Amino acid sequence: MSHSEQEKSRPSKREIHKVVFASLLGATIEWYDFFLYGVVAGIVFNKLFFPSADPFMGTILAYSTFAIGYLARPFGGFVFGHFGDKLGRRSMLILTMLIMGLATTGIGFVPTYASIGIAAPIILQTLRLCQGLSLGGEWGGAVLMTYEYANEREKAFYASIPQMGLATGLCLSSGMVAFLSYALTDEQFLDWGWRLAFLVSVVLIGIALYVRTHILETPEFRKAAERGETREKTLPIVAVCKNYPGNIALGIGARWIDGVFFNVLAVFSIVYLTQYVDVPRTEALIVVTLAALLMCPFILWAGRLADRYGVGRVYCIASIACGLSVFPSFWLMGASGGNIALVALAIAIPLSIFYAGVFGPEAALFSNLFPAQMRYTGISIVYQFPGFLVAGIVPGLCTAFIRWNDGNPSYICLFVLIAAGTSALSAHLIQKRHNAGKLTASKSA
Repeated sequence: MSHSEQEKSRPSKREIHKVVFASLLGATIEWYDFFLYGVVAGIVFNKLFFPSADPFMGTILAYSTFAIGYLARPFGGFVFGHFGDKLGRRSMLILTMLIMGLATTGIGFVPTYASIGIAAPIILQTLRLCQGLSLGGEWGGAVLMTYEYANEREKAFYASIPQMGLATGLCLSSGMVAFLSYALTDEQFLDWGWRLAFLVSVVLIGIALYVRTHILETPEFRKAAERGETREKTLPIVAVCKNYPGNIALGIGARWIDGVFFNVLAVFSIVYLTQYVDVPRTEALIVVTLAALLMCPFILWAGRLADRYGVGRVYCIASIACGLSVFPSFWLMGASGGNIALVALAIAIPLSIFYAGVFGPEAALFSNLFPAQMRYTGISIVYQFPGFLVAGIVPGLCTAFIRWNDGNPSYICLFVLIAAGTSALSAHLIQKRHNAGKLTASKSA
């Protein structure tokens, strides 16, 4: 293909902006639905669906269903990744959005344990599984839409834009619960108020579905389809595991700090602040909401830095920063005496800046590991599988750690530091292999 033909085949700025908007909007709503469950689990579900004389056990049981969502995410990644590599990214994004919408709306209508007994937590767990399946397939498609539309010099930046969906989704979910918690009495909030946060998702998903049905398939997938690579009989999951086992291992290693650090600072910190520091629930939720909002510009900044200095290099440095920052963060929260300004400082800097340095370049880091015809499957394995093994159990594990250590969070901090070291080393090796041209150049990767 000549240079002029290549220029003509490139998508226009208008097309790219449309794809970026659709990916970001959809990712925001998917993360809103998924994290809404995590925000509510430790303050509502432990009382209404897992009643226990011991508050500790009620919280552990509530977080067990939080972990079930992470269990389902790898299966969602495998299934939707397979069809995303065979049929295209766009159709899978529409389907996953529908599944998430039905599951989240269903949670808003589930009767409590007091009404229907053991059926209540069973239904809740089933709907949580559907949420996990949906998000497992959604993430890969959303980031690939922007990554595969972008030119080579801006792939990390464009792939970082849907990553803001995590921050905006968390901001919306914790902000919605904080607003309802502030506007309603405790009785009203526990009786029906929390349900409104789930039911409002219907409107948001309707808007996102409309936008996503009006975008085109990615140029890289279309080229792979034209070359006949998407019609190969070998299953994508078999091909990627056979040809790129080293890349998968490095990607999983790099992913560890993301799942651990985020769930410690954005999910477990709410329980820690309310139960061990005596910070009111509403104030704790507002702090996390503001930290998530501040994360957005730093995610984009990290994407720009990754394009300029190397994705693996930026990811490595940010991982180390996350591991070290958790120690002063918990110390400041514990020593704050409930001072909300100190609490905000303790959460905002590590979560908004250091974690953004990990999460922003992450999509490009993983996408670089695999060729287009198996990329959806490959990045889904790397991103979703560790989510179950590590991230899904983090809130419950932290609850156990702090109980074993009589309220001292030092075990939690050590756990985060180990995760950070593993991820930093993996990212360094990925960058080294990338510089040597060995990531997807050879079948033995």
